[in-house]
Amino acid sequence: MDKLFIYYYQTINDYCIVRRSRLSSRAIPHKEFTDGVKSFSYFCKMIILGIDPGTQILGYSILETDMDKSPKLLVMDVLYLKKISDFKLRMRQIYDSTQRIIDSFHPDHLAIEAPFVGKNPQSMIKLGKAQGIAIAAAMSRDLSYTEYEPAIIKQRVTGNGVASKDQVAMMMQSIFKFEEMPQYKDASDALAVAYTCFLDQNDPLHDLRQQLKPKKSTKSKKQQWADFVNQNPDRVN
Repeated sequence: MDKLFIYYYQTINDYCIVRRSRLSSRAIPHKEFTDGVKSFSYFCKMIILGIDPGTQILGYSILETDMDKSPKLLVMDVLYLKKISDFKLRMRQIYDSTQRIIDSFHPDHLAIEAPFVGKNPQSMIKLGKAQGIAIAAAMSRDLSYTEYEPAIIKQRVTGNGVASKDQVAMMMQSIFKFEEMPQYKDASDALAVAYTCFLDQNDPLHDLRQQLKPKKSTKSKKQQWADFVNQNPDRVN
């Protein structure tokens, strides 16, 4: 049975707990430090499951990371749910498939895109349910999780908080060198979520960067939502 560890990293101002997971098979002790109470830190390999939630097409990726090496892409694919007409059965499929992915690759952490805040309440509710189901499946396997807003993902990956899906996909292709673009950009979006998590896990200035807001769009929220729907028709229906 795997042991549970809590490990820490040192920020500019304090020691912060960043992860609680099963690390016995991949953890490599790095150093010990003292600040009133003795603690320990790890340079460790970590497998991240990235999910771009959707009710018709859900993107997912598996990223193997190491703090002193470049991340390795293991899987980038989608769950195609359009053929399932019953919404409840779609949610069940998301739950079961997420568990199967976790059981196959044994990730340590889930990184998932947060629902886009828009004007259509029904679409928002459906998208939120898909996200919640995926998170519930991860929690049933004792995974921790982090949510990332779409603008934050785009900002970290491309440097532009209002980048298009194509720009995100091209950046992922440039970093991970996969030959062919995926048929559905939901897959590359899921990879971008996992990569954002990798960057945050290995960024000592993460807390400071979180205070930096991505570039704001000059468009109204209504127009932003319309653009989101146009770019993601399979996620909101």
